[in-house]
Amino acid sequence: MVDLETPPPKAPDNSTRTAALTAAAFALPIALIAGVLIFWKLTPDDQPAARPAPTSSAVQQVPSTPVPLAAPKLSAHDAQACLALTSQLPGQVRNLPARKVSAGPEQNGAYGDPAITVQCGVTQPPMCETITPGQKGCVPLDADLLVMNGVCWWGDDGPATKLFTTMDREVAVQVGVPASYDQPAQWANEFSDAVVETIKSKASAVPTGCGN
Repeated sequence: MVDLETPPPKAPDNSTRTAALTAAAFALPIALIAGVLIFWKLTPDDQPAARPAPTSSAVQQVPSTPVPLAAPKLSAHDAQACLALTSQLPGQVRNLPARKVSAGPEQNGAYGDPAITVQCGVTQPPMCETITPGQKGCVPLDADLLVMNGVCWWGDDGPATKLFTTMDREVAVQVGVPASYDQPAQWANEFSDAVVETIKSKASAVPTGCGN
């Protein structure tokens, strides 16, 4: 018989064992990270979504208190014209919602806070007779009148509010724009279309600066 000797066992390969341990060390954190990501994706988000930041186009929040405005008694003709005007006023001007007024909703309107006001049936200021500066209660002969969307407006600068008054209508309309608003004439012009639609142009005594 041939005596076959069993070969002695090979010594463990230390390099292979080290590589295996290293691979396991890397695999464990990766598996943990993957598990966390999967859990995060599958878990519903209980936190409310962040609200978008307000923009200039967002509708302004205004006080519920009425805007104080006078309501002088008007003639039947003027009252009818003013009622027609206020019925055509929009419910919102740009981002400013309409507000209640303290008196005369059939001849007054208001928007936003601070309030832009619309008053119908006011006294139209006359043109000054001379070019003397500093005259009160009349429109200077060299004043710049603004013709906007078919309406002739005179803008009178006040300390807190700029007043725009129609100069070419049978019944005068006045828009008050607080000083905090940029480009006040453009705010007054927001009401030109309603004026054109409801109040007739004057047949005479229209200032030359109105383009007639």
